[in-house]
Amino acid sequence: MNKLICAIAAGAVLLGGPAVQAAGYPDKPVTMIVPFVPGGSSDITARSVTPALSKLLGQTFVVENKPGANSAIGAQALARSTPDGYTMMVGSIGTFAINEALYKNLNYNPSKDFTYLTQAVRNPNVLVAATSFPVTTVAELVAYAKKNPGSVSYASSGTGSSDHLSAVLFRQRTDSTGVDVPYKGGGAAIADLIGGQVNVSFQNLGAVQNHIKAGKLKALAITGDTRAADLPNVPTLAEAGIKDMVVYSWQGFAVPKGTPPAVVQQLSKALQTALRDPKTEQTLQGLGFEVVANTPQQFTEFQQGEVKRWKDVIQKANIQLE
Repeated sequence: MNKLICAIAAGAVLLGGPAVQAAGYPDKPVTMIVPFVPGGSSDITARSVTPALSKLLGQTFVVENKPGANSAIGAQALARSTPDGYTMMVGSIGTFAINEALYKNLNYNPSKDFTYLTQAVRNPNVLVAATSFPVTTVAELVAYAKKNPGSVSYASSGTGSSDHLSAVLFRQRTDSTGVDVPYKGGGAAIADLIGGQVNVSFQNLGAVQNHIKAGKLKALAITGDTRAADLPNVPTLAEAGIKDMVVYSWQGFAVPKGTPPAVVQQLSKALQTALRDPKTEQTLQGLGFEVVANTPQQFTEFQQGEVKRWKDVIQKANIQLE
């Protein structure tokens, strides 16, 4: 019987099953790169998960912010790091999907340079309008845009951001036009939207839901596949008649390509458990995030789908950055 148990355990290791453990890993602190400044969604995700992750694996996880070049500096640092499991990164939809098609001379390749561990969290955008703008529904916005070609201004946190590309995709889906107004961050875009200097925007739900509840912005639709619990009266875009436009902003974890499979599995399992830790999940949900915590295979397939999707949108709109 003991021989049979040993054989089963060995088979699990060979097949990459639950018995897989990287011998001695981790035996020193692990660096967790965040390719943005402190305080953003990726940074919050990293700092929310590290306490549970450290407890699970018995080592310190050190968050290191490496901002710049729309996350390319931090991503390049990960791509060039030693693939031993001691350097990982929390990145965004831009880092892992949009940048691949957006930049002409990107110094890393999201589809070739990384091994994906888990998609951590996601949250939808919400289409909001200035209170002074004379539309209250998606149908009214589309009608106004078609009646006044090129007049609707779409604020965004920057060219190539998920809110910018959501607006581009929306115009493609509705065969309408508008003017993109990129800002250096979502805060400035929201401020001008509240002030009426711009008309509409696809903003992250967590960033604008308080403004919506306070009557400072009008919510026209949610980009998720279901209505938001905090805004139950706001329809999804599908309910508003716009098909094939489910959009989420998201964050995920990755290590450099070549990291040993046993380490990948161990980190992924620990991350999934840490994300589902009641305290971690409560913190993230309180900030408007939905925890995903999927497998490396699921995240890799999702990432590839996102790359293809946004590449199509970007190429159709002829958007290219150096």
